[in-house]
Amino acid sequence: MAEDDRTAVIDETPISPVRESSHVRQNSLEKHLQHRPDPKELRDRHILLDTNAAPALQAAAHELERQKVTDSLKKGLEKRPQREDLVERNILPSSTAAPSIQGPARELEKHMRADSLNEKISHRPKPEDLIKDGILTEDPTEIPSEEEKKREEEAERLYEERIEEEYAKREGGA
Repeated sequence: MAEDDRTAVIDETPISPVRESSHVRQNSLEKHLQHRPDPKELRDRHILLDTNAAPALQAAAHELERQKVTDSLKKGLEKRPQREDLVERNILPSSTAAPSIQGPARELEKHMRADSLNEKISHRPKPEDLIKDGILTEDPTEIPSEEEKKREEEAERLYEERIEEEYAKREGGA
């Protein structure tokens, strides 16, 4: 009778009771397993290593590949020209200002240069003054006369004739 009392006192219910939701979860896991990607797709997404080496050697092969890339980058950086060379060749701006300020600074410099040139042009002497001082022999802004136009046309015609004669000599001699 003592045994009957013990069995009646012992609770044999599971610690985590089986519910309907666990079956749903188990079915969900089965669905995901059915739709999991194949190894080729995982290799394309760089999740699996794309190698034919033994698994024990895959880590070493991956590390070797990384080392090759690192060496290649170091070699490229060693060949990279210095900042001073790039500034000298006008590839980099000589300014040490922050990049966000460099664009407006360039625009300001451009406008200042334009203002300076306009100021210098406004104080430039007139062609008549330069002719009077003997710096210019004729006024470049003056419209040529009919006689000067005829002389220029004659000179142009003579030039064309001589060029044609020279081409004819070269073709005949070749």
